[in-house]
Amino acid sequence: MAQNRITKHPILEIPERNEIEFFWNNEKLKGYEGEMISSALFANNIKIFGHHARDNSPQGMYCANGQCSQCLVFADNLPVKSCMTPLKPGMVVQSVEGLPRLPWEDDPVTAKKDIIKDVEVLIIGGGPAGLSAAVELGKLGIETLLIDDKDRLGGKLVLQTHKFFGSVEDSYAGTRGFKIAEIIQENLDELESVEVWLETTAVGVFSDEIVGVVTDGGYRKIRPEKILVATGAREKMLAFPGNTLPGVYGAGAFQTLVNRDLVKSSEKVFIVGGGNVGLIAGYHAIQAGIDVIALIEALPNVGGYKVHADKLIRLGVPVYTSHTIVSANGKENVESVTIAELDNNWKIVPGTEKTFEVDTLLIAVGLAEVNEFHLKAKEWGMDVYSAGDAQEIAEASAAMFTGKIEGLKIAKSLGKFDQEIPAEWDEKAGILKSKPGKPVAVSPPEETTGVLPVFHCFQEVPCNPCTSVCPENIIRTEHDAITGLPYMTEKDKCEGCMACVAVCPGLAVSLVDYRKDPDRPTITLPYEIRREKVTKGKNITITDSDGKLLGIYPVKRVVANKKKHPGTLLVQVQVEKEIAKKAIGILMQESAAEPVLFNLKEPIADDAMVCRCERVSAGEIRAEIKNGIRDMNQLKALTRAGMGACGSKTCRPMVWRIFQEEGIHLEDITDRVDRPLFVEVPLGILAGIDGSKENE
Repeated sequence: MAQNRITKHPILEIPERNEIEFFWNNEKLKGYEGEMISSALFANNIKIFGHHARDNSPQGMYCANGQCSQCLVFADNLPVKSCMTPLKPGMVVQSVEGLPRLPWEDDPVTAKKDIIKDVEVLIIGGGPAGLSAAVELGKLGIETLLIDDKDRLGGKLVLQTHKFFGSVEDSYAGTRGFKIAEIIQENLDELESVEVWLETTAVGVFSDEIVGVVTDGGYRKIRPEKILVATGAREKMLAFPGNTLPGVYGAGAFQTLVNRDLVKSSEKVFIVGGGNVGLIAGYHAIQAGIDVIALIEALPNVGGYKVHADKLIRLGVPVYTSHTIVSANGKENVESVTIAELDNNWKIVPGTEKTFEVDTLLIAVGLAEVNEFHLKAKEWGMDVYSAGDAQEIAEASAAMFTGKIEGLKIAKSLGKFDQEIPAEWDEKAGILKSKPGKPVAVSPPEETTGVLPVFHCFQEVPCNPCTSVCPENIIRTEHDAITGLPYMTEKDKCEGCMACVAVCPGLAVSLVDYRKDPDRPTITLPYEIRREKVTKGKNITITDSDGKLLGIYPVKRVVANKKKHPGTLLVQVQVEKEIAKKAIGILMQESAAEPVLFNLKEPIADDAMVCRCERVSAGEIRAEIKNGIRDMNQLKALTRAGMGACGSKTCRPMVWRIFQEEGIHLEDITDRVDRPLFVEVPLGILAGIDGSKENE
């Protein structure tokens, strides 16, 4: 069976890994030791992991983050989440068909003696917020235990191959996300008072102020004085026909496959959602050699940074605003998607339906805080704090600041920090959380002599690394604000070093050099995609910021500074002076995919699945609401919605939305009661089956 592996990447190095054999439904396959089972299956082109007991619907991966149980398989006779379970040599993996049979242990279970670990501070989550807090606590010598359910620290930073916004000094602007994770971890490794447990999942917070965790196959109890919840966010889902087909999954799951595990999961992807998550996922897809057929956004404009959208458009990706997803189509996998235009009242405009042949549909319609641990600890009266997305959904650069701030707040509460927390930290965190400004028209510089940068920034966002790297110190931002648009103060002093072009996270700076030929100046463009496309002498298609074609020109030179700006190539071509200041993009997808004919039936919203785990449709939920149900607990008892393995993490927001669509005010609804455990735990682990490590 073919291996869908990424063997070359413009940003990521391909590591050497130990190839092993394993079995899938009695068929011998190859994978890499330690990679997640789901990634090994995807690499072998297996995307259906079983069929649901209720309606025999195909089940596949959805979140790749341990938040749901769509990827359930049997591994060596035990039911596991394949996205969280490492592959072992000779492992026997089987699909779940219908109701799984419970494994039986021949040996009696002997309860183990409880071992409680006392710590000053417990941090749940090793992403940008948790890491930053741990560094601040570690600097003060505070005993800290940092736990994370993955096999490495960094959280979503590990998935980010693009350069970060913000400032160089405060948030590593111009540095790629996975490199930022490495930098912070190096700082953490120097701190003796911080202990790290990886592959450790927090499963509950209890009234006796104990936090239960599963680590190395065993159940452990932790008793902290203070808790910091930095558990990040989970992706929201939409209800539409076909929304649970294998091939429909969150943008974060896609980034996990292509950027962390280097699996080419798709050939043609379609993206729903024009926020930063969707826009960045599209860019990552193209870097991985995957075609992005289109991206849609329900709003009249994309909600993410314009420079992110511009990067996609310049590469040849169509962006449809005021459009919605109508359905995902296929039998066992996604085969096509149907979209339609929305009017001013958010209604589908008849006759505007378009269907595209794709194999993957990415849903990127927002994030929800993973805050159940914080809420429950607060309910029990524990001294609990939150940071990052668990506190408020924002960019990772803001999460680093909130982590630092909350870390020092905890230190103050322990009496181990007697200074004032820098006021500018809160200010900077607020700026980094701010929404992008409205796009504005910016005229290019008038000069046609010498050499000068052209800034293709048309929207205020928190970003200014170009001001930090200019050796002549002649780049400033309006009002010297981090959100101000950049400009050059003394245009005759530019030496053409190209540092501003290389560092820009939005790839929104070009350099125009008139010195050798004023009529055909040399332009320098940033580029991070397929390197073989821009070798010297090859013809490339140049575009402006809106993706408009400006012409085809041969590459004169390719410059790379692997030490200062790894992964970014500076491509130089000579063009006519009339287009020199407009040029910024290099087209990659030569022709956009055309819609195929499709006889659209009026979509039946009641067919859309809301509860993925129990296969409960919107129609079933709507019927109970019309019968007078106003209690989520009663709704669960009647329909099983929210009773599945994920604990309503995915369906709950959609159920609330159906209540609203039926004209029910949210204050008239009784919410469901949340009780630990928040994450599925095998009973054997709670019973004390041997296998847990003795972490004293």
